[in-house]
This record gives sequence, C-alpha cells and structure tokens, in this order.
Amino acid sequence: MHFIDRVTIQVKSGDGGDGLVAFRREKYVPAGGPAGGNGGNGGSVILEATTDLQTLLDFRFENIFKAENGGRGGPSNMTGRRGSDRIIKVPLGTVVMHQETLEVLGDLTELGQTLVVAKGGKGGLGNKYFLSNQNRAPDYALPGLPGEELGLYLELKLIAEVGIIGLPNAGKSTLISVVSAARPKIADYPFTTLVPNLGVVSKPSGDGVVFADIPGLIEGASEGVGLGHDFLRHVERTRLLVHLIDITQADPLAAYHTIQEELAAYGHGLADKPQILALNKIDAMLPEDVEAIAAQFEEPPLVISAASKKGLDKLLQTVWKKLDE
Repeated sequence: MHFIDRVTIQVKSGDGGDGLVAFRREKYVPAGGPAGGNGGNGGSVILEATTDLQTLLDFRFENIFKAENGGRGGPSNMTGRRGSDRIIKVPLGTVVMHQETLEVLGDLTELGQTLVVAKGGKGGLGNKYFLSNQNRAPDYALPGLPGEELGLYLELKLIAEVGIIGLPNAGKSTLISVVSAARPKIADYPFTTLVPNLGVVSKPSGDGVVFADIPGLIEGASEGVGLGHDFLRHVERTRLLVHLIDITQADPLAAYHTIQEELAAYGHGLADKPQILALNKIDAMLPEDVEAIAAQFEEPPLVISAASKKGLDKLLQTVWKKLDE
C-alpha cells in the first residue's frame, strides 16, 4: 500500500436554488396574489473521520468534490428541494487547512467527527416574500446565492499512543510485528520501512493500545534529510516514545544522541515526551558486553531481543506503567 499523507483537494458546495415568480391561479379568483416559493439551499461539503482509511491515497485519483445545487422554488409557495450534502470520508487524524493561507480549519481526531468545509448557498426568495401594502403583486424574485468554493490542504498525522523510534535498522518493524498483529515488511538493510506501520497491542485489562513504528530517522531529519519531516510529524500525537537502539552498531550511545537531537531540533514538544530506552538485538552479543554498553547510558536502558522476544514482557509492562502515570 502506498502511504500518502499530504494532498490538496478542491471543494464546491451547492448553489442555492432561485426563488420563483408565480401567482395564485384559482377558479373565480381573477387576480390571485403572489405564490412563488423560495429556492432550496445548496448542499454542503462535509469531511468525516473514519478508521476505514489509513492513507490519503484515494485523493490522488479523485480530488474535486461538489455538493448538489438547491432546487428552484415552486408554485403554491413551495420551497425548492435542498441539495444533497457531499460527505467525504478521510482517515482519522486528518488535519484540514485552507490551501492558500494554511489556516487550520479542523483536526479530525475522533471517529465520526465531521467538519463542514463548504456551506451550501442559501436559496433565493420567491416573490411572495416581497408582498406588501405598497406592492400587492410583486413580479420579481431573488436568485440563489452561490456555494462556497475553495482549495483544501489535507495532512494526515497518525493517531497512536506509543511511537517506536530509532535509527534505520534498529529493529522497530520486528518489534511491532511481535507485540501486535501488524505485519510490516522486514529485511536487514536500512530504510526497509518507508511507511509508518500501525499495530494494536492488548493491555492486561483487554484494552487495545495503538503502536506506531515510525520509519527510520537519521541525522538531519529535522531539516528534512532522509525521510525527515515526512514522518517526524507522526510522532507529535503520541503519548509515549519507545526509543529502540541496535546494540550491535559501532556506537549505540551516539545513535541515542542523534535521535534526541533531531527530536529537539524538530520542536513541537517531541523532545519532552516521555521515553523508554531499549537496547535491541542482545542475542548477538555476550552478556558482559551488553552490560558494558548499557552502563554507558545515564538512565539504565531495558535490554531486549525483538526477534527472540527476550525482555518484551518487561518492556510492555513498562509501557503500561508509563501510560497510566
């Protein structure tokens, strides 16, 4: 699946229907009064958050959305039919901005949450509305007002309580695959993961917690290097970060500082989020070497092997404890 998390779309709400000029035509009433109905209101364009979509890919193929126009007013003071709304389903976590000003119009973070992005035009007034003592037979009506038309910039920020971060090849995809039902592509080379992977992990209480495997960050990511800004923003919504480090690399401590510096440089409070530090791939080293590397860190890290599931129970227990704080 292609992961598309930024798109632009055009929306146009329905025009209001025109008011009608009409007069009563009744038997034995030679000069009936005005009876033209108002036009119907145009339909609105509405975004609705859903869990059925995980990406904005569909909007690459369809990006112009129009609601239905309101109907013309009818005789006998009948109001025209209201235009149908256009409901656009978007993934949960979609931020909606005005395309030109980048003003945030809404942030759809709850299932079923809706946002009216283009309100339908009001229907025009029929000639009955203009009846007065001075004008007993108005022969004019008003046209409907045009609907709103604008461009929108949609940006998806994944909603996950726990984000798994680390340099490429740290074992993030393996970890999320063994603690959840997620099945990301896994191989032994950097940047295997080019899209965020989501997985639901069950707490002892039975509640599900969403984990996100954030694709490998590298030095300069905060400035857009590598996968850079494409994925750092997905960390923004998380409550807790699991920082995974490959213990077999040349300098695990330097790897730790690289990611910390990128989080701080990106801003948006990422560096202030609570973290759990875990050294991964301990099966590939002697126990005494693992202890020596772990001792280099100011805060004692957890030591795990995602591949063999060593230490994962303790890791998850620590995650649940942190989330409950």
